[in-house]
Order: sequence, then C-alpha cells, then structure tokens
Amino acid sequence: MRILLTEDDPQLGRATQIGLEQGGYAVDWVTSAEHAHTAVRLHDYGCILLDLGLPGQDGMQALGVLRDNGYSGAVLIVTARDKVGERIAGLDAGADDFIVKPFDLDELAARIRSACRRAAGRLREHLVHGELVLDIADRQVTQAGLPVTLTVKEFRILQLLLEHGGRVLSREQLEKNLYSWGGEVESNAVQVHIHHLRKKLGRDLIRTVHAIGYCIDKPKAA
Repeated sequence: MRILLTEDDPQLGRATQIGLEQGGYAVDWVTSAEHAHTAVRLHDYGCILLDLGLPGQDGMQALGVLRDNGYSGAVLIVTARDKVGERIAGLDAGADDFIVKPFDLDELAARIRSACRRAAGRLREHLVHGELVLDIADRQVTQAGLPVTLTVKEFRILQLLLEHGGRVLSREQLEKNLYSWGGEVESNAVQVHIHHLRKKLGRDLIRTVHAIGYCIDKPKAA
C-alpha cells in the first residue's frame, strides 16, 4: 500500500518514513498541505497521515479540502495536542483516526491497518483464498495449515493481488504500491517477486495476463 506522510518536522518525518518502509509500505513524504494536494492528484494513496500543525494551510483545513475533492481513502490525524474538542472536529471533518505524538511505530501501523480496513469495508485482518491464509497484522502466511516464509515485498504483492481478487494489476500498479518516491526499481523486480511467490505457493495461484499484468482469480464456488 502507498501512504502519503504529511509532516513538517524533518526528524520525525524521516524516522516515520523509514519505519513504515521497513514494514513494507511505500511512503511518500511531503512537508506542507499544498504539496499533499499535489501528490494526491498525481498518485493513488490508501492512507494519508496528516499532521495538524502544518505551515500555511493547517491539517484540519487540508482534511476538509481532501474530502471535498473526493479523496475516499483512510486519513489519520497526527497531532501533538490531545484535546477532545479537536478530535471531535477532526472526526466530523472526515478523519478516520487520531494518533498523538510521540507515538510508537507499531501502534501507528496498527491504526493504519484498522483505518484502511474500515475504508475498504473489511472487518478482519485475514485474507483467505482456499487453503491460503494471509494474516495482515502479523505478516504471516499459511497454506494448508503450514507456514510459508515470504519477504516483505512478496507479502505485499500477495496482499494486493488477494485484495483485488479477480482483477488484473499491472506491473506499474504493483510497483507504485511497493516503492516510495526515489526508490530504485529494477525493470524486472515485480517479475522476480512473482517468480518467487509461485515457487513458494504453487505455479497456478498467480495468473499472468499477457502484456497486461497479474491476477489471482477468485476461488471457484464449491
């Protein structure tokens, strides 16, 4: 999943970006609401982390603009001020959750997952496809009850394909959800990850649609 981090504090912004990237997310980091609006016009984000204390247009104003412009993904407000009135105003303006600085990265990741579940209308942290079970929270995969070890990128590709079951995702779509701005991407990186997934999970799980992309078909009804 691709996340937009809007944070004007350089140390906190960089630390948050690195921590989330180590968890397998693609994270684009901007330092103002104006840059955030530009990024949202250019890219699809599953979640936006929005600092309230931004220079120029503050986070609450930016949230209103994002929702008015049709952004329907998850929005988490990040704030140093833990005031009930502020939280109520943010939730009423369209925020999905709040987290107060300083925060624990594991808690932030959990809140991101929860907010994205709600935004997608999904209630559980598990994706199931036949005998394949993907645990999003613990980043674990089992097949026929046996654990399968995947790299971070392999796990994210599998998650994306399962979440879009039956839909073909292009190499470019997968790359956008795997790599942040400026990240080095080998031309065959996705193809290599798909190859490794097939070796670990079976050749028939992921279908290649020639010149278009990759797909995991929905399980056939019994």
